[in-house]
Amino acid sequence: MPTNDSLPASPETTTQWSPFRGPLKSIEPWNFQLLTALMFLITTLSIIENFIVIIVTLKFKQLRQPLNYIIVNLSVADFLVSIVGGSISIATNSRGYFYLGPWACVLEGFAVTFFGIVALWSLSILAFERYVVICRPLGNLRLRGKHSAMGILFVWVFSFVWTIPPTMGWSSYTTSKIGTTCEPNWYSGKIEDHTYIITFLMTCFVLPLLLIFVSYGKLMRKLRKVSDTQSRLGSTRKPEKEVTRMVVIMILAFLICWTPYAAFSILVTAHPTIELDPRLSAIPAFFAKTASMYNPIIYVFMNKQFRRCLLQMFHCNEIEPKESNNQTSERVVLNRTNHGGEMQAIAAHITSNNSNRKTEDEQSSCNSFAQLPISENKICPM
Repeated sequence: MPTNDSLPASPETTTQWSPFRGPLKSIEPWNFQLLTALMFLITTLSIIENFIVIIVTLKFKQLRQPLNYIIVNLSVADFLVSIVGGSISIATNSRGYFYLGPWACVLEGFAVTFFGIVALWSLSILAFERYVVICRPLGNLRLRGKHSAMGILFVWVFSFVWTIPPTMGWSSYTTSKIGTTCEPNWYSGKIEDHTYIITFLMTCFVLPLLLIFVSYGKLMRKLRKVSDTQSRLGSTRKPEKEVTRMVVIMILAFLICWTPYAAFSILVTAHPTIELDPRLSAIPAFFAKTASMYNPIIYVFMNKQFRRCLLQMFHCNEIEPKESNNQTSERVVLNRTNHGGEMQAIAAHITSNNSNRKTEDEQSSCNSFAQLPISENKICPM
């Protein structure tokens, strides 16, 4: 594992400044105190949110469905990012420099990058699985546990392959301009470092982003096509609009999180000698780390089924009678036939509109998706 051999030059002197020996004198201490407070808030919320997701999913069997495996995998990756990267970032920002030393810098740079790419690719696999379930490009092939497990295995192996090279000599992990976090060496002018950064950006940003756009784009086209062929347009356009809103939120969140980081990486890779304010260079990494906080909110807590299980875990006696008295017959069908998850329910609804040989009972079960508001259909799967 190589040591950190690329140290930023001090902006106020011509000599080399070491982020392992002291903070930058040009930055006031309150800047580090502010970063410490922000990272403490983000890290705490992220750890709590993702821990809740993992515990609730383990407790309730109806949540342990193939489509939910990748969401739990996302929560595990975000949890580990916060435990490793968040705690170290809080410690180093509180001192104003990376006092833990070069080896800890390499460890933090690898761990945060690795778990971050696992989370990023989990979002892409989630989008692809939703596309497969709804649009059925593989025919009647049903998404099963082994398929989800293969997707998770791919995410971890693929992420490891593209984040381990800097620890073995192809590029390196080094401190950021502000000197309190570690990341891939965007600042080197060496050709081998440039080749790694370009390859890393293509495989770990551009490729998953394309997969998300294509998957959700095809999914929306399918839902719009089904909506246009319905006899009761009023009952189907509302879910379509709600699904569209959720997809837009997911894509915007992805872009807000990762685009600044990717753009900054491209900028400093293309112009290694560019002079940037160290505080400005810390912003992209900060945006990337906030993903572990809002991913659970977007993909889990906006899901009514998960919220219901969460409330039931803390108020079992109060929630269950209320649910049994207020559920309509359609909701009972959905809840009792949840072995395939709600994505299968939506897929079944689409299939029922393309087939004229469904029985009356099958049609009532499938069409319940169109008759229920978006919150009852749990578009975000849990």
